[in-house]
Amino acid sequence: MVRPGLEVADIFRGHGAAWRNTNRGRMSLDQLKVMSAIESCRTVALGGHVARCEGCAHTVIAYNSCRNRHCPKCQGAAARAWMAARETELLPVSYFHVVFTLPSAIGDIAYYNKAVIYALLFSASAETMLTIAADPRHLGARIGITSVSHTWGSAMTHHPHVHMIVPGGGLAKDGSRWVSCKPNFCLPVRVLSKLFRRLMLTKLAAAHAAGKLQFFGAHAHLTAAKAFAAFLAPLRKTRWFVYAKRPFAGPKAVLAYLSRYTHRVAISNRRLIALNEQSVTFKVKDYRIEGPGRYTTMTLDIGEFIRRFLSHVLPKGFHRIRHYGLFASTNRTETIKAVRKLLDLAPSAAEQTSGTDPGQPLAHSCPHCGGRMVIIETFEAGCQPRHQPATPVVVIPIDTS
Repeated sequence: MVRPGLEVADIFRGHGAAWRNTNRGRMSLDQLKVMSAIESCRTVALGGHVARCEGCAHTVIAYNSCRNRHCPKCQGAAARAWMAARETELLPVSYFHVVFTLPSAIGDIAYYNKAVIYALLFSASAETMLTIAADPRHLGARIGITSVSHTWGSAMTHHPHVHMIVPGGGLAKDGSRWVSCKPNFCLPVRVLSKLFRRLMLTKLAAAHAAGKLQFFGAHAHLTAAKAFAAFLAPLRKTRWFVYAKRPFAGPKAVLAYLSRYTHRVAISNRRLIALNEQSVTFKVKDYRIEGPGRYTTMTLDIGEFIRRFLSHVLPKGFHRIRHYGLFASTNRTETIKAVRKLLDLAPSAAEQTSGTDPGQPLAHSCPHCGGRMVIIETFEAGCQPRHQPATPVVVIPIDTS
């Protein structure tokens, strides 16, 4: 794998200490931990191992990864592992991509109430889909949902929304048959929008009444019940954004899509272009524009770049991937088997081999001669390896997670 020329880690290592000092007392412990993890990822600070080719003695030093879910370098391996576990759940039916987005006014108060409002976004959007799908006027079936929370726009501004992957159909109420969606149509987005709006506003009012929301600065007055009710009132009359894309080309396309979305962070290293002592330049996408013109660049002050990146650090213990309906964790395996039986399908290969010993993973091959690379040394965090390459080579940070 070719390492990007510029990484978020480079920005943190070069400017993170000064930023922390300037913003002392205004950062959460979780944000500090994320910065530290990214700065240390795949460096001697975390230790690693030395691998040598049995044929030509080519030697590589591989540093350990931090495995932090906000680290741009660690998400590739995490996504692959997660997708391998999801493969048995794919069905040979059309899949739809549905997006639920919070209005900017609610996004503003969500910034200081992340755990509460992000959870409400998950529950309100899932309840909306399950309710409308169960309605005989629409589908009349129990569907499965995989939801992924994203909190950013292309410019890393705060933009809370949920991406859903939904099979094009569901189980009939009595569980006796599979009910398919209409071709190229999942559920009516205007109906979804209205119910989502009602459910979300109801849940927000309940959370406020229970004292679960905090307000600061320009929103401090919303602590009062009447002020919060007045704040929500205009939102009851506006249209909320719910978007449904065309169905995917097939289950494999769903896997490819999910691998890009499930473990995405606020910005990938591939989007970074340039860094100097004052600013960072990176690629952005304007989703309102179609065609090549939607891709452009943005330059931010280094401090603002770091602030925006860290604003998307999730609360500790918050799950950003959740499953509902047929895919709820309590009955997922049994339900998938029942659905496959109704669709008259044989068990998937992964299902047939579940519980058996998968064997040892294949060893990495030498990039020079193709020989087998074997680990000859492991070294602890903060320690230098005893074995060094005989000739100068580039030390490649291999993901060992």
